[in-house]
Order: sequence, then structure tokens, then C-alpha cells
Amino acid sequence: MAADESVLKRIAAGDPAAVVDCMNRYGGLVWSLVRSRIRNAADAEDATQDIFIELWKSAARFDPAVASETVFIAMIARRRLIDRLRARGREPVTEEFDEALARTDPLGTQAADAADADTAARALATLEAGQREVVLLSIVQGMSHSEIATATGKPLGTVKTLLRRGIAKVRALLEPGRPQDFVAEGGE
Repeated sequence: MAADESVLKRIAAGDPAAVVDCMNRYGGLVWSLVRSRIRNAADAEDATQDIFIELWKSAARFDPAVASETVFIAMIARRRLIDRLRARGREPVTEEFDEALARTDPLGTQAADAADADTAARALATLEAGQREVVLLSIVQGMSHSEIATATGKPLGTVKTLLRRGIAKVRALLEPGRPQDFVAEGGE
């Protein structure tokens, strides 16, 4: 399988091996998103299973022109988690970055998914390359500061600074009421 081949497109096409590939490729991402909001291990396993079932059902909706596969999967996972926690009558445990993202259409429609993914992708695109890399490794891949430092070869302090500044910038761009017409700055 090529690294750039879409697992979701393969699932939508009925490729049985794609299901396993999806779990191998994105299992860590989904699990880290789930565990950041659900502390009970059994509940977290159930939520993870529900998210992957939703991914199988939603695979045909994935459009690489709108958002990356990772962003699409993260948005589906986040929406399912919010729905699950609301159904239980509990407020999700959130981080500062998630506050802006949580103010979206609770129905989880395809248009809302695409708009959220596009807005998040455009906000991330405004970061300089080093910040964007560190933010994606932290939020999307669920890596710790130390793991990011090892993976990128950057000093730990630099990783922490890039991450803090990158998240602050994206958070400011995603503030409610702020016009979402920001433009990628490219190589700051």
C-alpha cells in the first residue's frame, strides 16, 4: 500500500484489508482523542469502537479536496465523542484548543464536517512550517513533547514553545465571532 493512498477511499470501495489498515494507521489518534475525554478504560474502548464504525459508514463522504484524511477522522471522532458525552448528560473534559471547535453544529452533517475541517485546515495553514508540524504531531498524532522532539530533532524547549505559540495562534483564529477569512502565510 502506498503511503499517500487513502484508506477511507479504499474502505468506501469495499477493500476488506483497508479496515485493518485504517485501525493500524489511525488507532493511536482515535484512542488518544477518546482518552483525553473519557477516563474509564471500558467506556473509552466502547467509544473508540463506535468511532471506527462511524468511520466505516462515513468513508464515502471523505473528500481529499476538502480536508486531509487525518483531519476528517479527527473531526468524526470529536463529533462522536461530543454526541456520546452529551447523551450521558456529562460535559466533556476539554482543553483550551477544543473550546473553539466545540461551538459547531451538533448534528454532525456532512456540510458542517466539511466546513469545520476546512476552517481548521486553513487555520493550521497560517502557521509557519515548524509550528504546524509540531501542532499536528501533538494534536493529531497524540505525541508527547518528548516524542515530538525525538521525531523532529528539535530541542524539547523549542518544541514546547512552537506548540504553545501555534495553538495560541490557531485558537485566536478560531475564536467565535471572528471572520474565518484568514489566509495561509506560508513560510513565516
